[in-house]
Amino acid sequence: MKQGFEDIIAKVKECGKKTVAVSVAQDSAVLEAVLEAKKQGIADAVLVGDEAKIQETAASIHMDIKGFEIINEPDMIQASLTAVKLAHDGKVDMYMKGLIDTKNFLKSVLDKEVGLRTGKALSHVAVFEVPGFNRLLYLTDVAFITYPTLEDKVHIINNTVPVCRACGVDVPKVAPLAAVEVVNPKMPVTVEAAELTKMCAEGQITGCIVDGPLSLDLAIDPEAAKHKGATDRKIQGDADVLLFPDIHAGNLVYKAMVHTIPGVKNGCILTGTKVPVILTSRSDTFETKVNSIALAAVVAEELKKGE
Repeated sequence: MKQGFEDIIAKVKECGKKTVAVSVAQDSAVLEAVLEAKKQGIADAVLVGDEAKIQETAASIHMDIKGFEIINEPDMIQASLTAVKLAHDGKVDMYMKGLIDTKNFLKSVLDKEVGLRTGKALSHVAVFEVPGFNRLLYLTDVAFITYPTLEDKVHIINNTVPVCRACGVDVPKVAPLAAVEVVNPKMPVTVEAAELTKMCAEGQITGCIVDGPLSLDLAIDPEAAKHKGATDRKIQGDADVLLFPDIHAGNLVYKAMVHTIPGVKNGCILTGTKVPVILTSRSDTFETKVNSIALAAVVAEELKKGE
């Protein structure tokens, strides 16, 4: 049965509407997304920022924001700290970037007093609904950790497994990607992929199946796996999680999918934090922002189970 963002939104409605705090909310694209999320019963929002500018921005897009709580804080840095504190204190379920640069937004996430640190490494996961695929694909890390070490990759897997579980994949299949599917000592990425596979087999990584190194075709295309005779692999074209060797590979694949696949849908969150963090970019579509809120909502519910 095909799985997509409609299923994620349905899951949100099963676990009840969540609330997101928006940092520096005077952003028309973000306001449109939180309004749609509210209409669909995905999430309510607390808008933190310059109230006059929030009202002005809402008016410019003919948006009625009477139903939203607004916290007036004209200073951007203070607004981000006020918003993140709501998440830190458990008053909201998610934290979202508004009209603030990524550097200062992340500073609030990492703030020692009111931020969302858990002691884990932070990583980014992008979830894709691709036409023709019967499952969602989880791409990680495409935006945060530049050159992940073996230890980082363990953290990335551990951060991504709860996201998969929140979306209905109980034991996700994780493919550490490389250019080839065999270990080559001259290609350190393949050595690390094999080490991750061994760690999973020995119980050091749990809640998932890890099989690598794998080339991208073997990870996602059953026919390619069949033609290459990969019948002894734990993953034979049915990977859920694509674990990239570095940010360049991940980001290139992410953007290629977004810009070349008609009808593709995606949503993204930052993980390893106390609550899910919605870190969308200015270029992300309206639909991507709404999907990201829905994704964060189901992950927020999943994280509560582990408390």
